[in-house]
Amino acid sequence: MLYNESLYDDESACRTKPDTLPKTVNSSSVTNVHPAPLPPLQDQFGRTFDYVRIAVTEKCNLRCTYCMPEEGVDFKGGEHILSAGEITRTIGALARMGVKKVRFTGGEPLVRKDIVKLVDGAASTPGIKTVHLTTNGIIFSRYAKDLLSAGLTGVNISLDSLDADKFQRITRRTGVQKVLDSIQLALDLGFPRVKVNVVMMRGFNEDEFPAFCELTKDKAVTVRFIEFMPFDAHQIWESGEHFASAEHMIRSLENLYPGIEDSSGTRTEHHIFQVPGYAGKIAIIPAFTRSLCGNCSRIRLTADGKIRNCLYSDEEYDVKPVIRAQGGDEEIAAVFRQAFADKAKDGFEAKKRSAVKRVSVADIGRVSMTQIGG
Repeated sequence: MLYNESLYDDESACRTKPDTLPKTVNSSSVTNVHPAPLPPLQDQFGRTFDYVRIAVTEKCNLRCTYCMPEEGVDFKGGEHILSAGEITRTIGALARMGVKKVRFTGGEPLVRKDIVKLVDGAASTPGIKTVHLTTNGIIFSRYAKDLLSAGLTGVNISLDSLDADKFQRITRRTGVQKVLDSIQLALDLGFPRVKVNVVMMRGFNEDEFPAFCELTKDKAVTVRFIEFMPFDAHQIWESGEHFASAEHMIRSLENLYPGIEDSSGTRTEHHIFQVPGYAGKIAIIPAFTRSLCGNCSRIRLTADGKIRNCLYSDEEYDVKPVIRAQGGDEEIAAVFRQAFADKAKDGFEAKKRSAVKRVSVADIGRVSMTQIGG
C-alpha cells in the first residue's frame, strides 16, 4: 500500500496554534515542593536505572519491514492503554526513584492526540531533567512548536534511506521529503538535541553510509547508525544477510574519514565520533551485539502498562492495575522493583531465558517492535 495523505489525517493534528503553549506554569496547578525521594531502582548487578522509555501508542503511520507485518497487527487503544494522567503519575513515581530522563516512543508517538500534554506533564515533574521523543518525522511539523514550548529537550528522527524508492520499500509508504524537512525544522526551531536514527542494512542502504555521514558537515545533528535487529515475529530478515555489525561500521567510518576524532555522547553512544570541522557527530550503536549491557540504565514501559526490564526479554510486569486502583508512588515503585530484581545480566541471557519458556511465536504475545516500544 502506498502513501495516502488520509493515513496521516485520521489521527487529528494538534488543535492548538503553534504559539499557544508557552512554557509558563500556573502556580495553582503545580507545586514547587519536591516529594521525598524513594530508594533508587537497582538490580542484582548493581546497575541503577534512571532513564525510562515510554511507548505511548502501538499505532504507527508507517509499516517498516523490520518492525512489523504490513497488516494484521492488533493495535491496542482506548482503555487498554495508559491515559495521559496515568503516564504522568507513573513518571512522578519513577522520578522519586531517581529517574531523570524520559523518552516517549511508540509506535509513532505523534499519532497520539495528547502528545503535547504528555510532554508537558513529564517536563513539569520534579526531578525530570530531560524529555525526548523518537519519531518517524512524517507529521512532526504539525506539533514541533508546541512540543518545544511544552518542554521537549530532544528529538530523534528515524530515517533509513535518503532515496525515495528505498524509503518506500522499507516503510511501505512514501514521504522521505517530509522526514528530511522535519530534521531541518527541528534544527531551525532550536531543539537542544536533534538526532537521526539510521538502521544500517547490508545490501540495502549500506551504500548510503557516506551520504548520511555528510549530513553532519553543515548540520548540528548526531547521525546514529544502529545495528539491524529484526523484531518482526515473522522474522523476514532473519537470514543475517542484511546485518552490518558495529565493528564493520566503525571500520567503514575510519576508512571514509582517516582523521576522524573521538567525541562525547550518551551512554549508548559509546562509539561516537566527529569529523574535524564538521558541525555534527556520528555514532555507532551496537544494538544487536549488545556490548553495552553492563552500563544499561533503561526502563521500558509499553503502551498497555507492561514493564519490560530488557528489550530482549519476553518477561513483563503489569503496573496498570496498581495505577488504576489508585495505588501510591510506593506501590507503583514496588512493581518496578519486582521487574528489575530478576533482570538478566545481559541481552544474551535474557533471550535464552525467554527462548526456554517460549513454545511458539504466538507465545511472544507481541508480534512487532511497535508493540514493544522503540
